[in-house]
Amino acid sequence: MNEKVSRRDFLRLGTLGAAGLAGASVLAASQIEHQTSTQETNHSRLEHDHAGVVGRVDPARNGFDPIALLTEFDYGQVSRLENGQTLREYTLVAFDKEIEVAPGVFFPAWTYNGRVPGPTIRCTEGDRVRVRFVNAGTHPHTIHFHGVHIAEMDGVPGIGPGMIAPGESTTYEFDAEPFGCHPYHCHAVPLKRHIHKGLYGAFIIDPKEGRPLARELVMVMNGFDTNFDGENEIYAVNTVAFELMQRPIAIQLNELVRVYLINMTEFDPLNSFHLHGGFFWWYPTGTSLEPSEYTDIVMLTQGQRGILEFRYKFPGKYMFHAHQSEFAELGWMGFFEVTP
Repeated sequence: MNEKVSRRDFLRLGTLGAAGLAGASVLAASQIEHQTSTQETNHSRLEHDHAGVVGRVDPARNGFDPIALLTEFDYGQVSRLENGQTLREYTLVAFDKEIEVAPGVFFPAWTYNGRVPGPTIRCTEGDRVRVRFVNAGTHPHTIHFHGVHIAEMDGVPGIGPGMIAPGESTTYEFDAEPFGCHPYHCHAVPLKRHIHKGLYGAFIIDPKEGRPLARELVMVMNGFDTNFDGENEIYAVNTVAFELMQRPIAIQLNELVRVYLINMTEFDPLNSFHLHGGFFWWYPTGTSLEPSEYTDIVMLTQGQRGILEFRYKFPGKYMFHAHQSEFAELGWMGFFEVTP
């Protein structure tokens, strides 16, 4: 008999969460296999060890790699308008796609360009941005860009092109402002469903004067309600639970690291980022070149975002994770591997 597995069941059974906050030793802990109930909604059965997930999610099958998403930036097709302004043209296609969000756990996502989060769109303040949007999905969708633009380009129902029906397309066009770290997402109704299903991504507008050279990473915090009960069973950065723990991010000692952090988690009022072994400078929304705080943790509501900058003073493996323990135990954790 099939049973639905709730978030508390995931934690109690240890399906994803036994990795917890055990530190670098989690990957070497002795394995003790258990079985969970079969979950009717995603038709999956997970096996796990005493310290973490057994098995791996195949990036090739998913069509995207959470590690690659950290550093993939879409600068568009670049040309010049007659007035000398830089024009950047992008294409985003919405379509339905099943993705694996943890070993053996499949989720019926709605995607931009077949990935969750969608492509990281990047430009410079003052550029003309032109986005051709094609809805190849099964439901009406839009793209709403956070930023400054006319009402007709806002990507909301009933204004301008409104909701784009399946098989239809439209073009969004505006000048990029203000500089900073912004999200884009579907704004069709019901909004929570369209965001939760995966229609969101990062929109980075660089300041005209640029920022100091750094190792740049994009982290979109998200969650997945795999049985559609209004609670997330899985949490992650860039979609796949524990992937950044199993594949630590390599950085150099004293290297300036810049993280564009966006919270797109649905159903939970807050998410967070906590860095071990160091502090970071925090630039809320990324709209100032001066940081507001030097800290090791930030709390973000949905859609809230910012930029972190830090350097590690000592080599080693350092954890980062949500400081809601439940989120960390259900997949939102990773490591930086710092080498001389």
